[in-house]
Amino acid sequence: MIQFIGAFAVFLMLHSVPAIPDIRLRIIRSIGKPAYIVTYSAASLAALAWLFAAALALDYVPLWELRPWHAAMTFMLAPIGCFLVLAGLMSANPLSISIRSSGPAGAVVRITRHPVQWGFALWALGHVIANGDLRSLLLFGGLGLFALAGIPMAERRARKRLCDRWKICAAQTSVWPLAAFVSGVRPKSDAALVAAAAATLALTAWLLLAGGHALLFGADPISVFG
Repeated sequence: MIQFIGAFAVFLMLHSVPAIPDIRLRIIRSIGKPAYIVTYSAASLAALAWLFAAALALDYVPLWELRPWHAAMTFMLAPIGCFLVLAGLMSANPLSISIRSSGPAGAVVRITRHPVQWGFALWALGHVIANGDLRSLLLFGGLGLFALAGIPMAERRARKRLCDRWKICAAQTSVWPLAAFVSGVRPKSDAALVAAAAATLALTAWLLLAGGHALLFGADPISVFG
């Protein structure tokens, strides 16, 4: 448990760097933006790998009896989460997390102005439901809560950065997924949305049908229906 707590602490600290402009800008000035992106990405992947390894080292403590519908929930929530993360990262989004910092907001922002955070949260929730054990609750539940906790921070940063533009940008979207459509905002599509959907389909097919999930994590989700 000590290793898991340490790994989670390192993961949280690493992912707090982009939220602190002074630290991020100081690092970028020192090593340049390309080096910052490469170094930060590598460190984040290493921290995530350590976190998963530390979680797998914990004792298995079941919390509820698993049923086939639990896995079905993951098959629904995880691809939706993956799609939102990919579309959010590939689309310009002045209101939240994105690797594109300029240009008009992408179509995914009409679904929610925080697609990356909601995507991670839905992906994590699906894995909590399907595993039903304490270590999965700690790992995926912790990741999901961390993603959702970033939404209020992103809201404050966007309001401060955009000033009067914030109301104009926010009027075409919502914090809660799909809520803007209820208010009369019309959905639309763009290249990033199509690319994210295609990438999600390909990734899901590889993970579930080509043995990718078993290769990476030692578990075949399809086996629950065997």
